[in-house]
Amino acid sequence: MTDNNYVIRPIQPDDNAKIAVTIRKVLIEMGVPKVGTAYADKALDSMFENYQQQSARYFVIELNDEIIGGAGIAPLDNYNGPVCELQKMYFLPEARGKGLGLQMMTICLEFAKSAGFKTVYLETMPYMKDAQKLYNKVGFKYIDGPMGDTGHYSCTVWMIKNI
Repeated sequence: MTDNNYVIRPIQPDDNAKIAVTIRKVLIEMGVPKVGTAYADKALDSMFENYQQQSARYFVIELNDEIIGGAGIAPLDNYNGPVCELQKMYFLPEARGKGLGLQMMTICLEFAKSAGFKTVYLETMPYMKDAQKLYNKVGFKYIDGPMGDTGHYSCTVWMIKNI
């Protein structure tokens, strides 16, 4: 999918280092703790390999051969049932405010539905208000506590959407 010079596509092996740097930059910019969040995930340095199961997919946004954002869907860790998690949705400043978040969300939700999931879960930080606006816009609702066990104990906002 393209919009001007932006390309949203599935992650490739050569994207691993680029997406790890992109995600860490955004997390540092947002003041996210380095423990109990995606920053500390071992998967961050091998994203391609971690999304190579049938029910998981990670997408990146590319602009002029640079990775400027990404998001993925995978089964919710330590949870039984048709629930997936929207994972590692982060965009550099140059990707924000251009409708790319909505495009990425649409792609991720379409994949989740096609993979047989019935519910999408996500975790975020209370001060990530722009992200929460997007999540609300596409139908996510707040819930009172975490589902599964993602290891992201520093994330204190939880949301779900039935698909």
